[in-house]
Amino acid sequence: MHTKPLTDRTIVITRAQSQSAPFISQLESHGANVLLCPTIEIAPLDDYTQLDEAVENLYGYDWIIFTSVNGAEFFLERFESHGHDVTELYDLRVCAIGEATAIRLRDSEIHVDVIPLLFTAEGVFEALADYVGGIENLKALNFLLPRAAKARDYLPNALEAAGARCDIVPVYQTVAPKSPEFAKVKALIQGGAVDCITFTSASTVTNFAQLFETNDLSLILEDVKVACIGDITANTAKELGLKTDIKPKEHTIPALTQAIVEHYAEQNSE
Repeated sequence: MHTKPLTDRTIVITRAQSQSAPFISQLESHGANVLLCPTIEIAPLDDYTQLDEAVENLYGYDWIIFTSVNGAEFFLERFESHGHDVTELYDLRVCAIGEATAIRLRDSEIHVDVIPLLFTAEGVFEALADYVGGIENLKALNFLLPRAAKARDYLPNALEAAGARCDIVPVYQTVAPKSPEFAKVKALIQGGAVDCITFTSASTVTNFAQLFETNDLSLILEDVKVACIGDITANTAKELGLKTDIKPKEHTIPALTQAIVEHYAEQNSE
């Protein structure tokens, strides 16, 4: 009888509950026992003044950059609830980071001009520069960047260093939830019943460490394989004492799932 690569493997997911269903489904399809222990929660802002001002002055922008599905969702919800129509975005160039973000925008009939091959801030900057015909052509362009309240600043800094203007506008925030599953997951980790833990953003790592009230996760996860979605997440894990065992080349959930599958398939064949 053929055994699936993740059969009898227990894997912990730490991303927001509202975003976890596809990841859970993909892992379970390969035989995994999946435990959900969300360490972040996507939440609306307390104050939308900045976003509302940006929306009222869209004519001042050449580009809008959506860095995630969340950014697109929250932007469009606020945009449309205030009586605006997506046709108002037609005069802007649109950059979408990730195919899922692009699909969400296209579902709202928004044309996407650029989808970077690399999902890192560096990859986005390079894709934008290529699209306009070189870094020198970014000068004097105006970019609107709706994103999480806390995020990495490489992209806006790089755009401004090239002579562009980049307005960062928070459209949602990530907060640490009170996870009812934490006690169960903690007990299973301490009992050696967890094989792998997955981190899909730097915030999921730092918040997980906060749940354990530690700045060093190495002893807590000593016998657990650590899977990180990309370099930034892996670097945060390293700062908190962890070695990343599994990391995909592409920073997506399907790629992370495949990397986990390949890791255990190789182990099973030894």
